[in-house]
Amino acid sequence: MTAYLNPEYRHDFVLLFDVTDGNPNGDPDAGNLPRTDSETSHGLVTDVCLKRKIRNYISTYAQYEASEAEAARLKIFVEHHGVLNDQIRKAYVAEKLSMGKPATDIVKDPAIALVLKDIIHLLPSFTLTDGDAEDATDVVTSLTYSGELSKSELDEQLESIEDQLKANKPLKKFIDDLVKKAGKANKSRESIDKARNWMCGEFYDVRMFGAVMSTGLNAGQVRGPIQLTFSRSLDEVQPQDLSITRMAVTDGKDRDKMQTMGRKTLIPYGLYRGYGFYSPCLAAQTGVDKTDLKLFWDALMNMWDLDRSASRGLMALRGLHIFSHDNKLGNAPAHVLFDRIKPELKSSVNVPRKFTDYTVTIQEDNLPSGVTLTSLVK
Repeated sequence: MTAYLNPEYRHDFVLLFDVTDGNPNGDPDAGNLPRTDSETSHGLVTDVCLKRKIRNYISTYAQYEASEAEAARLKIFVEHHGVLNDQIRKAYVAEKLSMGKPATDIVKDPAIALVLKDIIHLLPSFTLTDGDAEDATDVVTSLTYSGELSKSELDEQLESIEDQLKANKPLKKFIDDLVKKAGKANKSRESIDKARNWMCGEFYDVRMFGAVMSTGLNAGQVRGPIQLTFSRSLDEVQPQDLSITRMAVTDGKDRDKMQTMGRKTLIPYGLYRGYGFYSPCLAAQTGVDKTDLKLFWDALMNMWDLDRSASRGLMALRGLHIFSHDNKLGNAPAHVLFDRIKPELKSSVNVPRKFTDYTVTIQEDNLPSGVTLTSLVK
């Protein structure tokens, strides 16, 4: 098996990418200007920025290229505008695990029963049931709460009937008392492990990057086998905040203005270097296989072309160098290996404006025993 595709090997890798006339990673605390180190003015790109691009690539690949069986293992846990607790709940449903300790109360007030019948469709975690009383001819109405929701989830669900609760205090008290009777199911380690294993098997980013999945229903925590560092530009960058004009207006009352002003932020050029690490010991715990690893390298090479936007300018991968160790614990320190990849600004260039303003030296000779260097892009 090719060394860099072996999930049982340790891999340390160097990532080189550049941006031309764009914003590679905006800082919301600085008006979305490109992130920089305030002391050195070097540009920064966060690990989560790169992970977002990887997730987007995997999601697109699963939708358009993967077989049905392969796509089943390529779901994304951290989706854009996704709800993480809803994702975790899927594990409990699939594994038929108890999600809560339910509680039931008889609705003795006919007026409350009437209101509940009108709003029960807004409360998916509550069930309204009509049944015959044993010693009477009247119909007995009861309300059951599943007990599965966290406090924040319950509050969010009750927001849908906020007007009814404010207008009907007996209804509010009835629901509050019912909720107090319910409780969380006792989660055994076996149940948590089942949910955790299901999440690892179904969600690519959980399997590769790890996740905290104890925010609602408990599916444990996963340490991901792949970790990324912040990426840093080799030289100083100069963020620019440019004014732009728009010929159209949004609202008719602004018609006479004709032109409105906007802002666009960018850096003219920056070459960034980041590092990553793959642990086969952690990968064995999450179920990573050769296909997962190959998809990760494919994502690093191809995600830039699926993440185009006017604000990002021209971003491109300029180097992907993988040091593979035939020992799970490694054959050499990662930082020593990384020093073998040396991008340097040419002495004749004062201000870099393109990749060819740099030279990249790769020291491939005399690698430590058991270490293989694969340069997928150079």
